[in-house]
Amino acid sequence: MKNLSNKVVVITGAGSGIGRALAVNLAGKGARLALSDVNETGLDETAALAKDAGAPDVQTARLDVADRDAFAAYAAAVADHFGQVNVVVNNAGVALAGDVVDLSYDDMEWIVGINFWGVVHGTKEFLPHLIASGEGHVVNLSSLFGLLAMPGQSAYNATKFAVRGFTEALREEMLIAGHNVGVTSVHPGGIKTAIARNARVSDKEDKAATAKLFDEKLAKMTPERAAEIIVKGIVKNQARVLVGLDAHALHNFQKFTGSRYEDVVALVSKKVLPAKAV
Repeated sequence: MKNLSNKVVVITGAGSGIGRALAVNLAGKGARLALSDVNETGLDETAALAKDAGAPDVQTARLDVADRDAFAAYAAAVADHFGQVNVVVNNAGVALAGDVVDLSYDDMEWIVGINFWGVVHGTKEFLPHLIASGEGHVVNLSSLFGLLAMPGQSAYNATKFAVRGFTEALREEMLIAGHNVGVTSVHPGGIKTAIARNARVSDKEDKAATAKLFDEKLAKMTPERAAEIIVKGIVKNQARVLVGLDAHALHNFQKFTGSRYEDVVALVSKKVLPAKAV
């Protein structure tokens, strides 16, 4: 897909962060946009920015990506409105911090519903439309934490590793079937978004300290720069897109050290992670 002008692009989690930056970036390239989020205020702000950036058509809808029936109805409405769908960016995601022993089942089910099932719903509901378009692309947001594991992020890691495996298998299936549908797994490192501030944490975590660590020490790249890298990956039909120097560095570290990286990460984390709240 060398030209995104007039292509119909669906973006979940478009109310802020990377989703908003992608919407504005693609609007500047003349894409028609279907934007969704649970935050309607943020979604309206993104829509206004996208229209100002040049999007010829912007449709918005409040959507909980974990709700399968709602997602099915949304996909049908988007296809009916635009007449086709070319790109789906399953971007909506949340975070959950806490050791396995301290996490509640409710919180774990919450993050799996959004981070994994939201991606599955978005892929399955739109895939027939992407195939029918003759020029489609699926973009699923995994994470740097979908390439290597981190303590206190077990549930988040689980969802992002799952997204990676799901997406890579989907790409293989599209190649075998001969469908003209590209598939890209995106792995951002620390991006300046509100994901840590909006995260859930276990009762043993200091949420303020965890968010401060992310915002001040780990989040180095702007969402706008991340969007540029992701869009370039779509155009080049890259199977995997690493976003940020941290993503590249830690990915290479994990490749070269194998499972031994876990011991190194555990040692460093003892010195870096905030103390428990309780």
